[in-house]
Amino acid sequence: MGKIDSDKIIHALKEDVAKRLPTYEPRKSQMDLLSLITRAFNEDALCMAEAGTGVGKSYAYLLPAMHFALSTKEKVVISTATITLQQQLFEKDIPFAADCMGMKIKAVLMKGRGNYICKRRLDDVMSEPPLDREEFEEVKKIGSWAQTSKTGGKSEISFLPSDSAWSSVCSESDLCLGLHCPWKEECFIAAMRKRANGANIIVVNHHLLFADLSARFKGAGYENAVVLPPFNRLIIDEAHTIENSATSFFSSEFGRTAIFRQLGKLYYRGNRGLLVKLTSLARMEEHLDTMTDIIDKIRKSAEELDDNALDICGMDGIFRLSPDIDDLFLKKTLFSNLKSLRKEILKLTGAIRDITENLDDEKAIDPSVWEIKMIVRRLENIAEICDVFCKYKKQENDILWIEKQRFSKYPWAVFTRTPLDLAPILRDSVFSPNKTVVCVSATLAINEDFSYWANNCGILSSRAVLSGCFPSPFPYSSSVLLTVPKDAPLPDEDGYQEFVDKAAGALAAVSEGSALLLFTSYQSLTSAYLAAKDKLTALGIRCLKQGDDDRTRLLQDFVSDTKSCLFATDSFWEGVDAPGDTLRMVIISRLPFRTPGDPVFEAKREAVEKRGGNPFLELSLPQAVMKFKQGFGRLMRRSADHGVVAVLDGRLLKKSYGRLFLQSLPETKTSFDSLHNIIEDIENFLY
Repeated sequence: MGKIDSDKIIHALKEDVAKRLPTYEPRKSQMDLLSLITRAFNEDALCMAEAGTGVGKSYAYLLPAMHFALSTKEKVVISTATITLQQQLFEKDIPFAADCMGMKIKAVLMKGRGNYICKRRLDDVMSEPPLDREEFEEVKKIGSWAQTSKTGGKSEISFLPSDSAWSSVCSESDLCLGLHCPWKEECFIAAMRKRANGANIIVVNHHLLFADLSARFKGAGYENAVVLPPFNRLIIDEAHTIENSATSFFSSEFGRTAIFRQLGKLYYRGNRGLLVKLTSLARMEEHLDTMTDIIDKIRKSAEELDDNALDICGMDGIFRLSPDIDDLFLKKTLFSNLKSLRKEILKLTGAIRDITENLDDEKAIDPSVWEIKMIVRRLENIAEICDVFCKYKKQENDILWIEKQRFSKYPWAVFTRTPLDLAPILRDSVFSPNKTVVCVSATLAINEDFSYWANNCGILSSRAVLSGCFPSPFPYSSSVLLTVPKDAPLPDEDGYQEFVDKAAGALAAVSEGSALLLFTSYQSLTSAYLAAKDKLTALGIRCLKQGDDDRTRLLQDFVSDTKSCLFATDSFWEGVDAPGDTLRMVIISRLPFRTPGDPVFEAKREAVEKRGGNPFLELSLPQAVMKFKQGFGRLMRRSADHGVVAVLDGRLLKKSYGRLFLQSLPETKTSFDSLHNIIEDIENFLY
């Protein structure tokens, strides 16, 4: 196998790319990162790299990946967490780099099945319209668009279809007829996969990556095409998110609404639904009444289970089944309901299987039969979760909890099962099977130590693991002021929220808006917002609050208005890119330690205690530092940016562990003084 030469690639970056990109400046950290990634490809090694904002990590991994793919004829998969980065790589960075260096690279952007239309399902809906007229009008518009679409991708549609309309016609793996499909020659998924088979570089998101890897891990194997073509070279950008991304594919859940959705497809009013088709197809119409009676019993069992689960969740809205709880009450209510629901589900699925398994070959490939089989599998998975919950004391490697969901005026309970420790699963599904895996992010290390992330993600094994921290070339020491008011009460002291309310408004006023205010609870956010809104509005500053609009529109409003400030919580600690005067101040109300009550965190904390470890040092502190770095990183997005990070939590200065937070940040100017004096320092710094 021909190895790639990092010196030649660096020379090409300095010469070919620099000539075409006038703003390009050679950065030592970028060259060092590129060399490390080149080694990972040449040595069949695993790699974890922290690259600060502005390093240029995309080109640092793209150029080695492109050279390696061409020289070895091996595919390289590049996975990102965000659609924005995925689109940028495919539409801008890869074509530009290939053009600069005269390389003929075949790159493909792949998204999950649910992003594409299924012409067979569209045809089925058009031939038997849904009862909802508005939904059918939407489906007809989708159908008109699909006739001229080149890719069948949802992102191409000029209007936003409703979830119900799109879900009735989009592609689903369980419903794919494959070679038996009458539309196979016009299939958008097949066309995308054909392009991917001939590609050098495949760009995906973490969701699609783990859909592929989890299927391979569960038995599909690594030699054949599954969701993606076979590959063993992988780059994971924004790698700090892979634990969360993987969790959904190795977890399972159900709620009343999920059950009702599946039952509604089987049978609904007017003697319609898949069961009507099935019994007619099999000429066993006499079985329909029996199965609809069972459906009614399943509905009743699901409602009774939901009522009891909501009672158990109580005011907290969440309940975890831990080994030390007294389950006498649960046996009389919750477990009895779970067993009843499981029993009725298995009655129904057994009756359906008796029919489908006796169909002749021609009838067995009817689309309605495939849909019914998919529903049967989903219902049987729910029955399995019911059984696992009833045997929770034996599930030492699982976390089981119930959580109240409320997206309308009627709440419902969701039962969730997730692995306690993902590290062994990620090791066996991601790192062991692949020859090269490069993990890169702006936040993977704590004070240049990768231990926390590496242990959680299972990258450490007997194989070589290359690593390195590559600092941002941005001038933090002259362009960023880090402030902490010494007169702030500690979060557990009286008057803390009142201080946050006062300080948040005063600081946002000093920066004349262009401020992102990050909170760890929605209650604290609301308090500060209400306290500051009138004063800031009077100064001509627009106040935006998470929850008042969807995330995308809020960000668009914030970025487009330099005299605005955005009050936000959890999801806005990362993924906010607002360069220049749009964002000149980041206000962090509190160090982002996990609040008690999170079932996954509590289970992991108990596991650390059980083996004699220190949950604060091993879990709480490193989690908080990583999130803190993400929040801090919102400020400096371009080398010319200039601004302030204000932290309103005195623990940063008064607690010994505060040093770890500070040591994990780039060197900046600082002002650790009273709030009054800090405001003066900020005015002098900004103006």
